[in-house]
Amino acid sequence: MSALRIVVADVETSGLDPLHDRLLSIGSVDLCAGKVIPASAFSVVLRQREASSTGNILIHGIDGSTQLAGLDPAEALLLFLEHVDTAPLAGFSADFDRMVIGRALKQGLSTSLRNAWLDLAWLAPALLPAPGRRATAAAATLDDWAAQYGIVNESRHHAVADAAVTAQLLQVVLAAAAAAGLRSLDDLQRLERDQRWLGRR
Repeated sequence: MSALRIVVADVETSGLDPLHDRLLSIGSVDLCAGKVIPASAFSVVLRQREASSTGNILIHGIDGSTQLAGLDPAEALLLFLEHVDTAPLAGFSADFDRMVIGRALKQGLSTSLRNAWLDLAWLAPALLPAPGRRATAAAATLDDWAAQYGIVNESRHHAVADAAVTAQLLQVVLAAAAAAGLRSLDDLQRLERDQRWLGRR
């Protein structure tokens, strides 16, 4: 894990349904050799045929004119694929991000994303104590974890800012994983699978 590049990604969408709502933007930050690399920040807004609702804009702050003036979706997605390359991806509640990006890739480029994913919503509770205001770690949100470890987010619901917060949480998770003897990406994926299996019981 010491030399691994992980791309921590986050998306903004037109709603909360990953099967139907539109992908508006993707943001990401690299974690290389355990260090967050601010210069690696990637951000792209996908051009929309129509802007999302006013209530939705109030959440993520991507105004209607910015949505209408974004990059052609296929071009934006190609840039993201080129940036990620073969690196594993990570996110918080990453199933949502994975599904939204995957659907956009299928629609826009007739391709899929084969990169491995890590989900901190499963890994953090397995390796870290529950945030103080939560009875269980499994119920904790990204905001809860950030508060517990003093991680400040100046622009909540901005894809790059949320990715940067998640990347800092990933640093904490990786340190805890190393202390527990987990040394590889396979180890983390196995732990996540185990947590998912336990969560379904």
